[in-house]
Amino acid sequence: MQELLQALLVGVSLLLIAEGILPFLAPNLWREIMVKAVASPDFTLRIIGAISMFLGLMLLLLTRS
Repeated sequence: MQELLQALLVGVSLLLIAEGILPFLAPNLWREIMVKAVASPDFTLRIIGAISMFLGLMLLLLTRS
């Protein structure tokens, strides 16, 4: 159980680092992207989310095997 919790915390940590790179390096670009995301229809955001989850799952399966 301890190992699982540690792996989960590492994953969340890496996610936070990856998500913080763009706002740190290019805040204006990040702001423009967020404005476009807010204006996008729900369907478009759902497709982007589904693709992101699929790619994450594939990467996880590749790294775990």
